[in-house]
Formats: sequence, C-alpha cells, structure tokens
Amino acid sequence: MRTGKQLSAISGQPSAVRRLRRGFTLIELMIVMAIIVILVSVAIPHYQKSILSAKETVLHNNLSAMRNAIDEYSYDKQGAPHGLQDLVTEGYLRDVPKDPITGSNDTWKIIMEDASQSVNSTDPGIFDVRSGSQKTSLSGMAYSDF
Repeated sequence: MRTGKQLSAISGQPSAVRRLRRGFTLIELMIVMAIIVILVSVAIPHYQKSILSAKETVLHNNLSAMRNAIDEYSYDKQGAPHGLQDLVTEGYLRDVPKDPITGSNDTWKIIMEDASQSVNSTDPGIFDVRSGSQKTSLSGMAYSDF
C-alpha cells in the first residue's frame, strides 16, 4: 500500500495542491448561481399566474354555491333572503365563503331584487352576489362582473 507522499511523488504534485483542486472555482459557482437565478426568474411569474388562476376558480365555485343557495332559499321560502347571513342561519350554507380575491367574506357585492319583480314587492331580497374586488381577471374581465 502506498502512502500519500508516495502518491504525490508518483503524480508529480504535492498532496496540498491536490486537496485544493477537489473544490469548485469561484467562476464555476457564479455560473451555477446565474443559471439558478435565471430559472427562478422564469418560474416566479408562472407560479404567480397559477396562484391567481386558482383564486379565480375558487371565486367561480363560491359564487356558484351562493347563487344556488339563494335560488333554493327563494324557492323554499317563497321570497329571497335579505342577507347572506340568512343563508347560513337557515342551513343553506355552512358559512359565508370568503372572496378569494379580497380575502374577506364581508366584501361581497349584493345585488337586490327589483321590487316590481319580487314575490313580496314591499320587501325585496338578494337577487345575485358578486365579488367586491375592483381588479381584473387574467382574461381581462372585472371580478365584479363574474
């Protein structure tokens, strides 16, 4: 078996120099970091877009659930609910869902029935619900028009 001195004598390099050559050079590390930065800078916009797309899907689902609950309530009670909390207290919804765009369940925009078309013209209720956000979606449509 050969010792470190014998190996360095064979290769022609001292063992200290061989130990230093095992690592990466600064330029190699900088190139790898630059590649990582480029990949991250490409991935972040796609990630943000997918997060926004997921929020839009949740918004569509929440609006659909609330609209179905309003329709069922109106059919069962022969009159529209006066607030979203009525849907919760009567068991049509477990809780008023959050608007995923605004992050709150208090920002829903309530559209009331036209008094002339409601069952009880003296006491109209909720006809529709929309997002209270003023932002626009990925498709260019305002969230408040969903």
